[in-house]
Amino acid sequence: MWLGGFAALLAVVSPVVAQTTPPASEERVIETFEVGKNVYVRALTVQKSRNVMWVGTSTGVHEIDLKSLQPKNTFTRDHGLANEYVFAVGIDSQDHVWFGTNAGGTSRYKDGKWKTYFPMHGLADYWIYAYANQKDGSLWIGTWAGASHFDLKTGKFKNYVKELVNEWVYGIAVDQKDRVWFGTEGGVSMFDGKKWRAWTHGDGLGGPNVEELKASANTGLGTRSRHDLSTMTEGQPTYNPNYVFSIHVDPQGHVWAGTWGGGVGRFDGSKWTNFTSREGLAGNIVYSIAQDSRGVLWFGTNKGVSRYDGKTWRSFGKKEGLLDNNVYALAVTPGGDIWAGTKNGVARIGR
Repeated sequence: MWLGGFAALLAVVSPVVAQTTPPASEERVIETFEVGKNVYVRALTVQKSRNVMWVGTSTGVHEIDLKSLQPKNTFTRDHGLANEYVFAVGIDSQDHVWFGTNAGGTSRYKDGKWKTYFPMHGLADYWIYAYANQKDGSLWIGTWAGASHFDLKTGKFKNYVKELVNEWVYGIAVDQKDRVWFGTEGGVSMFDGKKWRAWTHGDGLGGPNVEELKASANTGLGTRSRHDLSTMTEGQPTYNPNYVFSIHVDPQGHVWAGTWGGGVGRFDGSKWTNFTSREGLAGNIVYSIAQDSRGVLWFGTNKGVSRYDGKTWRSFGKKEGLLDNNVYALAVTPGGDIWAGTKNGVARIGR
């Protein structure tokens, strides 16, 4: 296991034996990597050019070699990172690595060189939660005060706030038509380069309250003080189907949106179809989405990871080897493994 900190990492890999061992043809939790007690893993991003995984945590970011599975670097503010709490990691078209932090702006890194952007440089906000690239090489950045579009050629930002259905942006995805999709606290917005559209629970986004949870008042609109990023009220999960934590576009052009309490919604261009625990999803709060090379979709929820191949569902939780049931980040390695980020560390799922 990795034991992460501000100084050094111990790189000892610890295999996990699940209580119920699946057939060899099926995925299982192969091993886990610890990053420290009560340290949260919020971001997992593969940099293919270097065959590494970037692991963004609440105490810094780790660079992991995907061949050896050993740490290469750990970065904190002492090294150039704007803030230790990393919520998003993006790779731009020039292979810079971008780190989105909690209240520290965004830091860009390549070949040992750092550059940090704040609102004074044109960035929309200090709170950064998502990145996505368009075909022209430009970079979109999701913040708590709208979306920033960054032109790598000019180094200029252009910000969008009022155009969005809600200014608090947690997920960004770009489809095959180069349209940009935004998951926000008030629904989903789409920008085709000219016009904006939006969808909310009233349009079909987010499933019904199948668990009869209390409604959440944490919309965040108009205040920052209410943003503790907790989905719990009095120790119990809550329901807020307009609130989108994650967004993904599959090769068929379907848009998948992970909601707070309403499961995951799939948009086919005309209507939303929602999947909740009734259909087989592990939990109805969906923090993260990934898709592997076989087209299998993976969802990180408040009750573990769910695997969906278009027909059947299968889930992994602490019983199967995860370090925690709340799965905040997912990533697929070039070798086909699924990495799941939780409190305390990362689980590697594979065959």
